[in-house]
Amino acid sequence: MADALIAVEDLSEEQARAELTRLAAAIAHHDALYHGKDQPEISDADYDALKRRNDAIEARFPTLVRTDSPSQRVGAAPVGIFSQVTHARPMLSLDNVFSDEDVTDFVASVYRFLGVMPDNSIAFTAEPKIDGLSMSIRYENRKLKTAATRGDGATGENVTANILTIKEIPTELPADAPDVVEVRGEVYMAKSDFLALNAQMEAEGKQTYVNPRNTAAGSLRQLDPKVTASRKLKFFAYAWGEISTMPAETQSGMVEAFKRWGFPVNPLTRRLSSVEEIIAHYREIGLQRADLDYDIDGVVYKVDRLDLQARLGFRSRSPRWATAHKFPAEQAFTKVEAIDIQVGRTGALTPVARLEPITVGGVVVTNATLHNADYIEGIGNGGERIREEGHDIRIGDTVIVQRAGDVIPQVLDIVPEKRPETAVKYEFPKTCPVCGSHAVREKNEKTGKLDSVTRCTGGFVCSAQAKEHIKHFVSRNAFDIEGLGTKQVDFFFDSEDPALQIRTAPEIFTLKKRQEGSTLTKLENIEGFGRVSVRKLFDAIDARRDIALNRFIFALGIRHVGETTAKLLARSYGSYKAFAEAMQQAAPKFGEAWNELNSIEGIGEVVAASIVEFFKEPRNLDVVSRLLEEVTPLDAEAVVAGDSPVAGKTVVFTGSLERFTRDEAKARAEGLGAKVAGSVSKKTDYVVAGPGAGSKLDKARELGVAVMTEDEWLDLIGG
Repeated sequence: MADALIAVEDLSEEQARAELTRLAAAIAHHDALYHGKDQPEISDADYDALKRRNDAIEARFPTLVRTDSPSQRVGAAPVGIFSQVTHARPMLSLDNVFSDEDVTDFVASVYRFLGVMPDNSIAFTAEPKIDGLSMSIRYENRKLKTAATRGDGATGENVTANILTIKEIPTELPADAPDVVEVRGEVYMAKSDFLALNAQMEAEGKQTYVNPRNTAAGSLRQLDPKVTASRKLKFFAYAWGEISTMPAETQSGMVEAFKRWGFPVNPLTRRLSSVEEIIAHYREIGLQRADLDYDIDGVVYKVDRLDLQARLGFRSRSPRWATAHKFPAEQAFTKVEAIDIQVGRTGALTPVARLEPITVGGVVVTNATLHNADYIEGIGNGGERIREEGHDIRIGDTVIVQRAGDVIPQVLDIVPEKRPETAVKYEFPKTCPVCGSHAVREKNEKTGKLDSVTRCTGGFVCSAQAKEHIKHFVSRNAFDIEGLGTKQVDFFFDSEDPALQIRTAPEIFTLKKRQEGSTLTKLENIEGFGRVSVRKLFDAIDARRDIALNRFIFALGIRHVGETTAKLLARSYGSYKAFAEAMQQAAPKFGEAWNELNSIEGIGEVVAASIVEFFKEPRNLDVVSRLLEEVTPLDAEAVVAGDSPVAGKTVVFTGSLERFTRDEAKARAEGLGAKVAGSVSKKTDYVVAGPGAGSKLDKARELGVAVMTEDEWLDLIGG
C-alpha cells in the first residue's frame, strides 16, 4: 500500500512545493493518456482527487502556483496523427463539485460576484454531463467547414472527414443560422451500439473494446472514415465557440436554436431557479442513469442569461458561471466466482476477481481488480486495516463492486452477513501461474516493509514478460543489435514458425543457423525483409558474440539493475564467472558472498536481493547457460592507474569527511584503481575514518583492517 499523503493543512512550504511538482507531472501524464490516447490508467474519481489536492495546496500556498500547473491548462496537446486546428475561442474545461454543499456554494458564489441577494432571481440550466469526446464544428455560410477535437483547449485535431460520417450532425444549416457559427458538444457511442460492436468483435475472434467513451474517441481518430462510419457515433450539442450573430439571449435559448438547426440536444436539460430544484433534478437524473443508452458522469449547471455569463467571466481555465456536479462512483453487489492471477510485463502478479455478471451503470461487469495480496487479506503489511472492518475477500463472497470510468472496476468490500459457509479463503500463489518460477515480495530498504506487489522472478522464461525482456536485451545500452527494433522483435516473438521464432535471448544467436536449413522458411522471402537486410541483421548479431561484461549484465534484465549498477558489478567482480558464482553463493543472504555484494558502494539490500533472486531461479540459469554457448562476456578492463599504491585495493570511507566530499573521495580512489565499498568485510584493505565514525570503524578494528585518517590517506595516494 502506498504511504498516506500528508494532509494539506499539515504541509510545510517545501513539502507543498514538492507535492505540486509531483501532482503537475502526474496530472499531465493522465491528461495525455485520457485526451491524447484514450487510454486512461486511473478512474475519473482518482483523477478528480488529484485535481482537488492540487487546487487545495495552491489555495493555501498561492505563491507556489507553477506555470505548468493543472489549474492553468486544459486537456492535452494533439497527438500529431491529424492536422491541427486553432480554436477561434478556447475550449475550456469546467470546475467540478461533488456534494450538495458544493452546489450551494457555487450558486452562492454567483450571487456574491454579481452583488445580488440569493432570492432565486437567477435561473440556471442543468444538463447531463455526457461521457464522450468534446467536439467543435465550424460552419461558414451555413456549410460545415471543419471539425476539431478539444486538444489542449487552444488547438485540436482536424477530424472533419470523420465527423461527416455522423448522420446526426447536419452538413448544412438553415437560412436563419448565422454566417459563422461553431457548434460545440459531445461525440459519444450509445451503450447498445457498444455492446453490439463488442459482440461482433468477439464473434470474429478479435479483441473487444473497454468502454463506449474510449471506443468513440478511438473511432474518431481513424485514418479511414469508413471505419468511423461503421461505429454509429452520435452527438449532443450544448455550447458554441465563435458566432457572428447570437440567435438567443439565454443558454436555454441557444440550445433551442441548435435543435431548430437540426442538432440533437439532450432531452433531460432543464431550466431551474433554486438550489433545491437543481439538486432534485440531479437526483432524478441519477436515478435514470442506468437506463440511459449513453454514459453520463454528472450534471452541468450554467447560469442561463448570457449577459450574466459575460459579467461573471472566466478564471484561468474555467468559467465562473458553470460547474459540473459529478456523480459518485457507481456501485453494485455481486458474487466472487473465482480469483485469477494476471502477470504483467514487469512480472507483477495482479489478482482479478471473476464475478457473477452484474450491470453497473449500464455496463456489464464480469471482472474486478483486487490489487494485491494485502488487499485480498484486508490487512496491510504494516498491520493497518485496508477496508473498514478489515475483512478478507473469499471466493463465494458477496462483494461491493465500484465502477468510475475504470479500465477495470474494483472490489471495495464484502457483505459479511452474506458470506456463505462454503466461502473459500484465497491463498496467494508463491509461484508464477504463467511459468512456474517462484514469486517474491521485495522488502523496502528504507521502511523495512514488504512491497505490496508480488513479482515473478522468471525473467526470460516467463512468457508474460519474455517479449519485453527481448526488447530490453537488444536495446542500445545492452547488446545494441542493429536491425532488431520493436517491430522486428514483435514479428519474431509472435511467429509460430520454428525457423523464425525468437522467444529467448539465445534464439537470437541461433536464428542464422536455423535459417540455413533448406526446408525452412527463408527470412529474406518475408515481406519487410530482403536479402541485403537479412545479411546485415545476421552480421549485426554476429558482431555481438563478444560483449562487454557490464552490457551483458545489464541485458539480463535483472530488476533494479540499471546501467550504472551493471558497471559497478562488472568492475567489482571482473569476470562473468566470478560474478555468477558469487551470486549463487550469496543466495542464502548471509555469509561472505552476501556481505561482499552488499558492501559494493551503490548496491543496497533491495538491489542485492533482486540479483540473488534472479540467480536462485533454475530457469533463468538455464537460459543464461544456453546464452553463454553463443556469446562471450569479456572480462572487465582493469582501471589503468600506473604505479598507484591503491590499485586493486578495496577502501571504505566512513564518518564526516572534512578534507573532501564523499563523492570526491570515491572518484579519486576509483581513478587510482581502487574499489570503493559501502561496508567493511575481510576483503577490505583500508578504512578511511573521519570524525563521528561508528560501526564501520568498530568492524574494521575487529577484523584487523588498516584504519587511517584523511591526512594519512592523502599521504598514501600522493595528496
